[in-house]
Amino acid sequence: MRLIRTWGVLTALCLLLAALAAPASAHGYIIRAIPEDRAVLERAPVRVQYWFSEALEARFSGISVRDSSGTIIATGLPDPQRPTLLEARLPAGLPDGAYISELRIAFASDGHVITDNRAFFVGEAGQAAAGIATGDPVFLEIIWRFLLTGGMLLLTGALALYALVLAPAWGNPAHRAGLLPPRVMRRLNAVLLGALGIAALGQLIALLQQTMLFFNADLGRVFAEGLFNVVRFSTRFGDVWNMRLIVLVVTGALLAAAVYFRDREPTLVRPFWSAAAWSSALALGTMSLASHASGSLMLPWAAVFSDWLHLGAIALWLGGLAAFSLVLPVALAPYAGDARLAALLAALNRFSPVAVVGLLLVITSGAYSASNWVSAPDEIGTRYGLTLGIKIALVGTLAGVAGLHHMALRPAQYARFQAIAGRFGARSGSLRLEAVLGAVVLGAAAFLSATPVPEPDIAGASLPAPTASAFVEGYDVTMTLSPGGPGVNTIDVQVMSNGAPADVSVTTQLVLPSADRRGEWQTADPLEAGLYSAASASIDQAGTWLLLVDVADAAGGTTRAAFPADIRAEASVIQSRSPGLIQLGLLMAVVCAVGYGLYPLGRAGFSRLDKGAVPVTIGVLAVLAGVIVVALGVVVSQNAASQFAALTNPPPGQVNPVLPDQASLLRGETLFADCAWDEAARIELVRRLDRTTDDALFMTVRDGRSNLPACAASDDAARWDIVNYIRSLESP
Repeated sequence: MRLIRTWGVLTALCLLLAALAAPASAHGYIIRAIPEDRAVLERAPVRVQYWFSEALEARFSGISVRDSSGTIIATGLPDPQRPTLLEARLPAGLPDGAYISELRIAFASDGHVITDNRAFFVGEAGQAAAGIATGDPVFLEIIWRFLLTGGMLLLTGALALYALVLAPAWGNPAHRAGLLPPRVMRRLNAVLLGALGIAALGQLIALLQQTMLFFNADLGRVFAEGLFNVVRFSTRFGDVWNMRLIVLVVTGALLAAAVYFRDREPTLVRPFWSAAAWSSALALGTMSLASHASGSLMLPWAAVFSDWLHLGAIALWLGGLAAFSLVLPVALAPYAGDARLAALLAALNRFSPVAVVGLLLVITSGAYSASNWVSAPDEIGTRYGLTLGIKIALVGTLAGVAGLHHMALRPAQYARFQAIAGRFGARSGSLRLEAVLGAVVLGAAAFLSATPVPEPDIAGASLPAPTASAFVEGYDVTMTLSPGGPGVNTIDVQVMSNGAPADVSVTTQLVLPSADRRGEWQTADPLEAGLYSAASASIDQAGTWLLLVDVADAAGGTTRAAFPADIRAEASVIQSRSPGLIQLGLLMAVVCAVGYGLYPLGRAGFSRLDKGAVPVTIGVLAVLAGVIVVALGVVVSQNAASQFAALTNPPPGQVNPVLPDQASLLRGETLFADCAWDEAARIELVRRLDRTTDDALFMTVRDGRSNLPACAASDDAARWDIVNYIRSLESP
């Protein structure tokens, strides 16, 4: 009784600790924001943009921008081409004041929905609502995660328990339908049916809760309008949900087939259950696809695989333990005394190494997964860090209990600890208490799954987007290049004439003078109030780039504006993070734990190999040859790529120092008219512009070439003006 009371108090304490972990429902986070939260701007931005660590569900995400009076002045949706970007175009001429961006964010990976407020100021800073993320606890989400994950862990654990422990320990060929006594098989069937039912209930609640969250609707409207079907067939959450449903149905069908053929073809029961074990493991994998791991910026494939291993290990250890504790009373009912103890020890001695492998995988994969999110001391104090700490403490307690059970089964090896371990002994009651404690750990894991990961240093880091204005030939042209880093950038061009929006056509081009490279000319889409927008992926490195803007009026006249833009590497939207030594070390620990678990299979296979001198020598030489060939292939391919890049994109001998703006083009046009080049030669030169560098053009202007004499320019600056004018003759 004292032992039971002690464990009862401990279980209550664990439940209390789990309840103290305040959850929220957000996995992703803002990586970059333009403008930054609470930024003070000299002039109104053309648009507001927010980049996230994960793709968004376009149908259920949006942004509204309000002024200080609360009036909505702009709305926006995720960019169809860049699902991680949420943006809204702002009206021209915003007055000074405070503005608030209201974000509704639905992450595609796991369906989590949050709202967030971000403020910015035009002119002097004023008062505005601070950024408030309302990712408060969603109790229904905690429930369905506990039910769904718990059901699938019990399902997978029970099937693994049968295959790895019960059938080898208690199997008897006399019981043709599964090798185990009928009473044990019936109990196992009941456990599997119950696990499937729990998982199905969690699956149903997950769909309903997610639909209510996406549409901000009550349950009645969800059913009345069939909104759950919209979520099922038009969201990433729905895709994973459907995948999981199919796998669970297949698992249920395999178990039903085992029951159906139990009397007709009893030898098929074990193969059906083995297939169901693999199927249930795949169902666990769908949970990893909709977990924190899927949003990892650091080796996402490794994060998802590690999370899958983590769930599988929990199934082996805790799921198998729960199933074991449910089966034991029925299995041991006919036995008493030494016979009962012998039967129990036969199973426990087989379950113990399985649980050890599961525990090693839980620790290593859990540590690696946590290192993806908690990598700095200040992140330990976040809600995710605290919840993770509570889960670690619970797992540590559970591991301690499992260790005591392990020692109780081996009194000769652990004689010094028998005073403590002996109280546990080989008792089904203490095993059930361990299973209850495992359920508490699962509850803490459900809280952790619904807790936002800490935003790393890169989150929210933002630099001012390159912005510049020029007055050219009666046009007031303003350009904004955002985010202003390598990668895809949005080009916004505002064209005004006499204080009013200009009705023109706008084409843009990005040029990197230091490498004498230029992107394609792009036609900017007219939006509103003289605003024209385009997107370009031409910027692939940091440095000083040029944005060329050609403004064409209805009469066919073209005016050129040119802007230098300082592209900074730190301004790029982070898409991935490189693992550090800690992450690589933990990933290697995961690999070692997997190797330890597979070692018995490898040893059995190795024992069947021919270990003669000749086969071993040939095998070693073949492995060494393979390693050498692969290494040489990597080196050769890298050198070939470097040589190809050097040949196709050699650095220019001279860099064009003259900005190709309207003034330079006009000077170049005048000077070019004095070049003694015939019309055919000029046409041929223009035709080859896409294959001619500025450096080559400059030398042609200065020194001449074949039938093109040198131009009578006074100095190099004048010659570069001619080069800029010739370049402008290339049709966009």
